Amino acid sequence: MPTILGQNQYGKAENRVVKITRDGATHHIKDLNVSIALSGDMEEVHYSGSNANVLPTDTTKNTVFAFAKEYGIESAEQFGIHLARHFVTSQEPIHRARIRIEEYAWERIETSDANSKFIGADDVKHSFVRKGQEIRLTQITYDGEKWEVISGLKDLVVMNSTNSEFWGYVKDKYTTLQEAYDRILATQVAGRWRFNWTDDAQKMPNWEKSYEQVKKHMLHAFAETYSLSLQQTMYQMGSRIINNRSEIDEVRFSLPNKHHFLVDLEPFGLKNDNEVYFAADRPYGLIEATILRDGCEARIPVDMTNL
Repeated sequence: MPTILGQNQYGKAENRVVKITRDGATHHIKDLNVSIALSGDMEEVHYSGSNANVLPTDTTKNTVFAFAKEYGIESAEQFGIHLARHFVTSQEPIHRARIRIEEYAWERIETSDANSKFIGADDVKHSFVRKGQEIRLTQITYDGEKWEVISGLKDLVVMNSTNSEFWGYVKDKYTTLQEAYDRILATQVAGRWRFNWTDDAQKMPNWEKSYEQVKKHMLHAFAETYSLSLQQTMYQMGSRIINNRSEIDEVRFSLPNKHHFLVDLEPFGLKNDNEVYFAADRPYGLIEATILRDGCEARIPVDMTNL
């Protein structure tokens, strides 16, 4: 045979599931986008077309919805763990399951006071507005023995309007950028962090609390670092997470520098005292790095495009 089969996987991508939990009149929402990839003894379906070892992708879709009812959605991580364990342990040909989940957050709409002629604020606990801050992410991989959980977020836009500089850099004949001693520092955070929970015998992290705390430490580091470069700020963000969250061994960031350039107002007889900027969307500097707990190895892919 002139060719052989290499790595392969299959599953149902982007299953949108919304779970409403009704606690009396108070409702709670979990809104997930779940993608499933399964691999194992799948050679024959590629070589001969035999589907004897193939669990239909439609079945994996149905499992997502059934599990939302059966187990609920405590967290994206916990839901992914339920799914991965099910596929690997219930189907002998499947040796490895990878579950990727995006979570879209909602928050309650603040309503008018209880004296309104409409439903009072105390009675409205079922209305929500979609949060626009970030999309929460997780990837769960299970091979029947070991777990790997990588969580994160994307599209979190942050800005410091001062306490940022950029100077002392290499200059050659093509350099036109002026040194900045007071600039805007803005970026759109894409971050992933890897948990050191890998075995069912270990105590499982509190996934919801962990996410909240990681985001808090990340934002505190961004706000509290007097920045001489985006690289310095990024390292502080990762270090703050690892130093404060013992369940995490590795953090990777991809941070585009959302440039803000001072507009020249001199032609109009106006002085621009760090007040008016042009926000450029492209091209942009792209700063990326992995921050590790000492003694740990990097496992998060360098290219996070498809993670």
